[in-house]
Amino acid sequence: MSDASLAATTIDTAKQLGLLPEEFEKIKKVLGRVPNFTELSIYSVMWSEHCSYKNSIKWLKTLPRKGKHLLVEAGEENAGLVDLGDGLACAFKIESHNHPSALEPYQGAATGVGGIHRDIFTMGARPIAALNSLRFGDLANDRTKYLLRGVVKGIGDYGNAFGVPTVAGEVYFDPVYQTNPLVNAMSVGIVKVNETVSATSHGAGNPVYIVGSSTGKDGIHGAAFASKDITKDSVNDLPAVQVGDPFQEKLLLEASLEVIKTGAVVGMQDMGAAGITCSTSEMSAKGKSGMKVYLDKVPTRQPNMKAWEILLSESQERMLIIVKKGMEKEVQHVFDKWDLHCTQIGEVTDSTDLEYYMGSELVAKIPAESLVLGGGAPVYDREVREPSYYAGSKSFDMKFMEPAEDLKEVAEELIESLNICSKKWVYEQYDSMVGIPNMSTNSPSDAAIVRIEGSNKALAVTVDCNARYVYADPFVGAQIAVAEAARNIVCSGGEPSAVTNCLNFGNPYNPEVYWQFVNAIKGMGKACEALGTPVTGGNVSFYNQSTDGGAVFPTPTIGMIGLLNNKYDAMSLNFKNEGDKIYLIGESRDDISSSQYLQLKYDIQSSPAPHFEMKEELAVQTAVKTLIRANLINSAHDVSDGGLFVTLIESAMSGGKGFNIESDPNVRKDAFLFGESQSRIVVTVPAAREDNFIKTMMKADAEFSMLGEVKGLQILIDGEKWGSVNHWRTLYDNALEAILTTTAEV
Repeated sequence: MSDASLAATTIDTAKQLGLLPEEFEKIKKVLGRVPNFTELSIYSVMWSEHCSYKNSIKWLKTLPRKGKHLLVEAGEENAGLVDLGDGLACAFKIESHNHPSALEPYQGAATGVGGIHRDIFTMGARPIAALNSLRFGDLANDRTKYLLRGVVKGIGDYGNAFGVPTVAGEVYFDPVYQTNPLVNAMSVGIVKVNETVSATSHGAGNPVYIVGSSTGKDGIHGAAFASKDITKDSVNDLPAVQVGDPFQEKLLLEASLEVIKTGAVVGMQDMGAAGITCSTSEMSAKGKSGMKVYLDKVPTRQPNMKAWEILLSESQERMLIIVKKGMEKEVQHVFDKWDLHCTQIGEVTDSTDLEYYMGSELVAKIPAESLVLGGGAPVYDREVREPSYYAGSKSFDMKFMEPAEDLKEVAEELIESLNICSKKWVYEQYDSMVGIPNMSTNSPSDAAIVRIEGSNKALAVTVDCNARYVYADPFVGAQIAVAEAARNIVCSGGEPSAVTNCLNFGNPYNPEVYWQFVNAIKGMGKACEALGTPVTGGNVSFYNQSTDGGAVFPTPTIGMIGLLNNKYDAMSLNFKNEGDKIYLIGESRDDISSSQYLQLKYDIQSSPAPHFEMKEELAVQTAVKTLIRANLINSAHDVSDGGLFVTLIESAMSGGKGFNIESDPNVRKDAFLFGESQSRIVVTVPAAREDNFIKTMMKADAEFSMLGEVKGLQILIDGEKWGSVNHWRTLYDNALEAILTTTAEV
């Protein structure tokens, strides 16, 4: 053989590529022979956790996958697809780019944004909104500042240049994310129902095209890199981080949407993880077909690239398109117009094998089905073991905790704490209005409201997860993540519709991590079933664990969309009018478990998840939906991180109006103000509608109580003056930026 990469491999080769000995034996059985290096490299990426979900698929299949609004079930396409009515559909998905961002934050985050947008427009949908969920370590650490700055700039630069507004997100800080930051990116797009494209391949003789950027050596083995722990030597894997070009992606977007309209496209798929290998194998397996692919025809950036390098490259802004034979000129014309590569690299066959050639030499031949999720890829059910901390956390009793003496001082510390304070330093670097005018309301609301062009409808979109709750109790915490996402949709005037998730966990071979994962999936499934929000798909990111720092908190980030049939029904969170009555929907409790207050004031890291009952949650959400539709309230804002006080002060700052409230004498005052028991929403009611509000709530199943009223520019609690709205705004707005004023170099 002319190339060492065509020589037979050994079990040691398999281990070096991240495959288990039993997986090497399975590959030999599938092929009926020993694989060569190119073939083994293909299996190493396609059977990595990142591509195969081999340690998670068993449990992912237990999530609710069907719903009345779904046009495709989870896993059928690259992204979820939800019917919006009026012939429109919403494609949406969230994915992680954690490992690349840990080593090269700018490009890691930028290419994460680019990749998730490609998943949307390869389905024929035009991206209209982006969201993100970010987690970092101790911000006093210079490397954390470097990572934060790089990630935020990467997201902003790529999204702003690509022309899709970033409309919502979340940022958390905790030492557990010190080595492993989490960077989760979500894209939302709109498509006409009859103009979608599937990621499939069929029709023997149909040509196979690669379009977009040239192929280079960036990103090789990126999928495998994302399927192992971060170590002190991971910096040596920097070639696994891709390089993005948002301007090239903008051209690719427009060309892709235009070529779909020619009717020439059989199937289309983004080249994300594992590049050509992934797109050719997944499209072939879905269409139950094969392909002949000539790798020497692939446009490359570097000379003399080997077959396995071309196959595994994760160079960005590339797509694979299957074209109807005889319509090649129509496709070529579109991509020539946009000055993009459009090169035929093969053809569809009536076999089920993938045959890769360099010139006339066959360098790899593999059954497509053996590479993909649900096909021949291995499926594992790992050992679970309850972590030792779990039982200990249950013993926490707030009765033994003396309330803080100066609650106003505590409130000031809370409002300046990094997980509560304003993240405007972050979101001001994102353009929330770019691309399509008048699409986002930019009004302060729990979920972002995105108007749909040419329609009276709007979308409510959000990302949510309090990972501390999930760590405390994965089953309850995951339910809360789903419930809070739905609560944010409801508070914004929407009807929760469907979920995409990004499941960030440690090493699945660690039984305690796998216990967290299994229980989080169970909790998520229960909540999605109860709320009628099926899971359309998403991403599993294991191995967010370092050899010296342990695993991150289990972080199942929930991306949720909701629908407003009338965009003018959107509800904001800001206080509106002097004299509006402030009511709490839901019940306050003597509960400070897993709260920011408990961590800040007492430095207690282990306690149960806060109180949560799904029955109460459903009652509260139903009541608030009724109130909004009856036009009985002026604002709605859910109680979450930091408790009731933070909810009230955020509404006050957003509206420029103070409040005067009385605490509940039946609830310990620190718990009343700072406890994070769930299923609570603060609403304001105009005095003229208060009678109708009370009548409506008397018929509801949810508890409600009057807190006070919107009044003046001062904050009064139980008659005590807590300062002006401007005082709190100053603390809230400047805390993050003050820490970042020092230069952070690495």
